Amino acid sequence: WVFLWEKGYQETDSVVSSVTTKVKGVALTNTSTLGAMVWDVADYVIPPQEENTVFVMTNLILTLNQRQGHCPELPDDKTECKVKNDCVPGYVSTHSNGIQTGECVPYNSSIKTCEVFAWCPVEDDYHIPKPAFLQEAENFTILVKNNIWYPKFNFSKRNILPTINSTYLKNCIYDSRTDPFCPIFRLGKIVEAAGQNFQEMAVEGGVMALQINWDCNLDRAASHCVPKYSFRRLDNKDSAHTVSPGYNFRFAKYYKDNNGTELRTLVKAYGIRFDIIVFGKAGKFDVIPTMINIGSGLALFGVATVLCDIVVLYCMKKRYYYREKKYKYVEDYEL
Repeated sequence: WVFLWEKGYQETDSVVSSVTTKVKGVALTNTSTLGAMVWDVADYVIPPQEENTVFVMTNLILTLNQRQGHCPELPDDKTECKVKNDCVPGYVSTHSNGIQTGECVPYNSSIKTCEVFAWCPVEDDYHIPKPAFLQEAENFTILVKNNIWYPKFNFSKRNILPTINSTYLKNCIYDSRTDPFCPIFRLGKIVEAAGQNFQEMAVEGGVMALQINWDCNLDRAASHCVPKYSFRRLDNKDSAHTVSPGYNFRFAKYYKDNNGTELRTLVKAYGIRFDIIVFGKAGKFDVIPTMINIGSGLALFGVATVLCDIVVLYCMKKRYYYREKKYKYVEDYEL
């Protein structure tokens, strides 16, 4: 077990890794608010570069042309009012969009809410677009470039193998059976391989893991050291955990109008974050672990003999018979 299965004759080392990513794909949307619009990588990959991670926006809530001023707060049990005294000047709750001015103003024809000093109009995120705004994100692709190094053996390699040429790289898409070493992955296939539905996940977002395993036996040729890819969903998704699902965050695009007033477009972005997780170990023959394991094995054989003697001589039914055969008693004639 130690020598053949666990390779006890080898010295081992853990992998050191670096990852870079590149997403490609274009989507077309046509809505009453924005009209016909093309979305490319600069629009939906936020931020452009992260460490071992890439976020692809799949859904969003836009609040256009916000400017700082006074406006009614969104209605809820703490902001709805009937008279001015229901509002407290300077009050800010955890979920406030701004600071209350103390005035009670109409939100619509039937509801009044407390006025706030904030970026107006305030964001209304009660209703998440469904289906997802960027449904075509399912067909986007991500190129993962992974370089690994085993410092103890001074061995390095990358997941774009020497057998891969530029023509193949431009046309291949990862498939576990037909193209297991292609470093370009279709986002829909990644989610599908983890047992999830992309269009459902795209509505509220989530976190996916793209795992790269580099387990290498360096006693063999370097060509046998190749990456193995696997996928799984990292955020919890089940019927018992429905509070604050998915993954989202906000960012804004600022600009000024002709009068020099600062405005912004607020974006609440929902999407899928792909975490690239690299792990593995390498082993290579070394005299020291070989001798240590041989010594340990011999010591274990010695212990085994003692244990067998204890069982045979003290625990078994015929222990007296075995004792007679094991020991021979002789008389001391000098006495």
